Amino acid sequence: QVQLQESGPGLVKPSQTLSLTCTVSGVSITTNYYYWTWLRQPPGKGLERMGFIRYSGTTYYNPSLRGRTSISRDTTKNQFTLRLNSVTPEDTGVYYCARRGILAGTSVFAYWGQGTQVPVSS
Repeated sequence: QVQLQESGPGLVKPSQTLSLTCTVSGVSITTNYYYWTWLRQPPGKGLERMGFIRYSGTTYYNPSLRGRTSISRDTTKNQFTLRLNSVTPEDTGVYYCARRGILAGTSVFAYWGQGTQVPVSS
């Protein structure tokens, strides 16, 4: 059974770096052809895709985040990590990790972490 679990700090101060780790069980993050994705949902707004790291280790980031995002992985621990620099209160929200795959030609997020609330406040 595939499971994802986010972990990280409960509170981040403005200008600091937010760091979250997603621990995956039940499948290797190097398995073809999954994309391991970070998403977030600010209060009162919709889900935003922040970026992903592919099974191959290459990455993609949402341009709207203006280069503040990086995603890395530790294959020995089967984890991938999000780092978001120079946070502001607008980065407050619930952060999710998820596995994206292709099913019948359609992108599908079949597995999600439970989400972790990250407030950005001084």
